[in-house]
Amino acid sequence: MERLRSSPLHANISTALDKHLESIHVVQACRKDEIVNASGRQRHGPPRCQDERVVLALAVALRALCLATRKVRTVLWCAFQMTLPK
Repeated sequence: MERLRSSPLHANISTALDKHLESIHVVQACRKDEIVNASGRQRHGPPRCQDERVVLALAVALRALCLATRKVRTVLWCAFQMTLPK
């Protein structure tokens, strides 16, 4: 979009994209922790408290990803509107 405009976009656009990417990485890390914890639980028995913390951390990460996705969709729509010819 910056190439179409021949000028840089607002700093909030790149910030929103960076936060979205960061949220994706956090969800991926939480999901890996959940998978490792689930495979360990099958071998060793039921320490449930740790499982609940891992699942809650994943839920929090997914909520943050949802909010970041909404924001980045809005920001990208605004950036697209700014690049359209008048």
